[in-house]
Amino acid sequence: MKILFKILITAILVMLLSHFMKGVYVDSFGTSILVAIVLGLLNIFIKPIVVLFTLPVTIFTLGLFLLVINAIIILWCSKIVGGFSVDSFWTALLFSIILSVFQSLMYGLAKEDK
Repeated sequence: MKILFKILITAILVMLLSHFMKGVYVDSFGTSILVAIVLGLLNIFIKPIVVLFTLPVTIFTLGLFLLVINAIIILWCSKIVGGFSVDSFWTALLFSIILSVFQSLMYGLAKEDK
């Protein structure tokens, strides 16, 4: 049940951000649910491998390279999911930062209610 809640929150945030951010397009709410699922899977399976291979760069940049990795994950998701597109790397970077902040806030608020 917890994972369904997180997917739903992420899907809602993706839809909201697509309405407010220029350069991010989502066709429908169903597409945003698919985006949330694909982002979750990419973050579980692909991101740790990429982080491991880029560990020296991540350490050298004091962790800031993780933002670049997040943007790349968003771009990969836009290639995988039809109906979801991100115009540029910089848009993906900003999208990933805003999405992460709002996810943290929403998960924190949900945790306090329980």
